[in-house]
Amino acid sequence: MRKSIAERSIISATWNVGASLASVVVLFVRSVMLSRWLPVATFGVYGFVSAAVMLAAVVLNFGLTGAFLHRAPETEDESQAAATHFTIITVIALAWSAIMIGGALWLTTDAIRLALIVITLTTALAQLAQTPRVILMRRVAHRRLAIMQFVNAVLTTLAALTLAWRGATLWAMLITNIISAFVTLSLLYLWKPVWRPRFRWSPPEIRYFLHFGSRTWLSSVLLSALDRIDDLWTGFYLGSAPLGFYSRAYTFATYPRRILANPISTVSGGTFAELKHERDRLSQAFFRATAFLLRSSFYLGGMFALIAPEFIGILLGEKWLPMTNVFRLMLIFTLLDPMKAIVANLFVAVGRPEQVIQARLVQLVLLIVGLFGLGFAWGVVGVALAVDAMLMSGIAILMWKARAYVDISLVRLFAAPAIALAAALTLAYAAILLAGLRETTLTSALMKALIFSLIYVLLMLIMERDQTLGMLRRIRSAIRL
Repeated sequence: MRKSIAERSIISATWNVGASLASVVVLFVRSVMLSRWLPVATFGVYGFVSAAVMLAAVVLNFGLTGAFLHRAPETEDESQAAATHFTIITVIALAWSAIMIGGALWLTTDAIRLALIVITLTTALAQLAQTPRVILMRRVAHRRLAIMQFVNAVLTTLAALTLAWRGATLWAMLITNIISAFVTLSLLYLWKPVWRPRFRWSPPEIRYFLHFGSRTWLSSVLLSALDRIDDLWTGFYLGSAPLGFYSRAYTFATYPRRILANPISTVSGGTFAELKHERDRLSQAFFRATAFLLRSSFYLGGMFALIAPEFIGILLGEKWLPMTNVFRLMLIFTLLDPMKAIVANLFVAVGRPEQVIQARLVQLVLLIVGLFGLGFAWGVVGVALAVDAMLMSGIAILMWKARAYVDISLVRLFAAPAIALAAALTLAYAAILLAGLRETTLTSALMKALIFSLIYVLLMLIMERDQTLGMLRRIRSAIRL
């Protein structure tokens, strides 16, 4: 018997969270070791080129993922729709690769050229695996994607650390793109194939995909710009070394998001699509996803902010201490960013992806103004402040628009975790001062982490005991099934 959407969502989320936890441990070790072994400027070069390619790569998808996930007459036959989707993806990927490589050979030199060509080719190859990936998302069946995530993390880490240990710099970063593309294609097309690739030229289906995609494409462009323009601005105006500090601060600050936010947001797209005609159930699913992410991200973000001096000084080394303030500011981004993907998935599911565009236009204007107004004055600290302001404004607009499709209580969403976060941060830091412990020691880090965790968890249980126990019961029940 086919499991219900609730059961499939919980099972998929559980697989994704488990894989994310395991992957984050592996990737965290890789990030720490590479930060110790590689020059700061190497991260700047890699971050600058990656940002440029990812911004250009928004053309590759053209909103086709949302079009496939959206339930419409043209996508009811999954196999036929998949073939049409794959055909469009392949044509776009070939054209995009030719343009990007031509531009790299004509306009760039040395390390930038090498990185641009390698990342372009691997990105295009990985894009060809989008069709089976979206099929699994559409079915809300994420076990294979979770396994793939972990295998990718392990193999790319082994290769990167081996090359870095042997003295490689930029290639130690680029090898992760190469292996990731190979693993993705192998686990989706060669090992028990999810779907066997074939081409299909159906004008009605192509028109549907391109029409729906055109409604989401501008939103995707804006999202990509919001995610990447800060890296590009920093690398262009401030240089490779400041971008190295900024990119590492962003990488480590977003580890809490990788643990829970990415797995939950991935599952939510298919879940919302199945419930789009049932407002009560859709509201319930939306609240559970956002509430769970906010509570977990407030905990993890607060923890990292508290132990930032110890984390950077002990694990990464003294050369990275200049990024401490940037790291803390980027954790504000981590607290709220999970909501961005969840709300965007909601608008795609209900067939109104254009609703996101207005919010992202406002965000882009604020970000550009902030970068020039704060970035030149305060360097990468100003860049981080501009990013935080941009994110908060966008979420406020998106949540207001989401009220047309789901019932939302901002007090229920934010009050409990905000109170627990403020109290836990205050009491943990006060305890360190009263104990007379010096920061940047392992003892102070452990004491702050323990006190913060106990207070945060205790307050959340006091304020939301019934909801927490109910959620745990639903998870246990779904896993047993």
